[in-house]
Amino acid sequence: MSDVYETPDRKPQPYRCRGCGSYFSVRTGTVMGNSRLPLLKWIFAMYFLLANPKSISSIQLAERLGVTQKTAWYLAHRIREVWKEDEPEIFEGPVEVDETYVGGLERNKHKGDKLGIDRHWEGKTPVIGMKDRETGRISAVVLDYATSYEATEFISPRVGEGTPVYTDDSSIYRHIPNRSSVAHSRGQYRDGDCSTNGIESFWSMVKRAHKGTFHSISPKHLQRYVDELAVKQGARYQTLMRRMEDTARDMVGCSLPYDQLIAD
Repeated sequence: MSDVYETPDRKPQPYRCRGCGSYFSVRTGTVMGNSRLPLLKWIFAMYFLLANPKSISSIQLAERLGVTQKTAWYLAHRIREVWKEDEPEIFEGPVEVDETYVGGLERNKHKGDKLGIDRHWEGKTPVIGMKDRETGRISAVVLDYATSYEATEFISPRVGEGTPVYTDDSSIYRHIPNRSSVAHSRGQYRDGDCSTNGIESFWSMVKRAHKGTFHSISPKHLQRYVDELAVKQGARYQTLMRRMEDTARDMVGCSLPYDQLIAD
């Protein structure tokens, strides 16, 4: 173990390693590393995000923490960065897979922003997701295009050999092994054990958060919002304290500089 001693007169980094001579604090090496916000505000921010199934807007978070909206927005995104999926995990299965499209309705856009196309997905951002029926975990990824190639690239590393995969009758899933499907185009939503009701329930949560909490989500930041909702949905049977502890643990080794957050 490193030889560490406390230096109370050297805040905000009150500890020093005798081996390397570096000063540090409990924030060092975490997503909180360069933040000047009090630690208590970080804890409250985690609580507000985790305690609300459809999350909380940066305006509401700013009011509750007593900070500016810009500070609250950046703070929330740093916490969401902790929830990102670094590497795909194998789901036990059976798994449900479906895609959705996130964005504003064509009829609600300003005249100059309308595309003049009636297809419901035009102008929206595709997201593909998977729910593990055994554990309730969810993985979801924002796509540039919803294609057969993208669907295969998403599903393959997340399911083991022989794992049942349930989808709808979309052609993008036609190359998936062990696939069963329901024909939504013909009004079929269940065929024995095969259905996609679980992942579609998650999409409903995403869209309620989009319209009811955030009102507008840019494609640039959509993945973090999806990650937040996926983590909370998958851990909804855990206690709030357990979820906060897991989030605090995963902050180690994570960072999100502001310049990176706003970069094109």
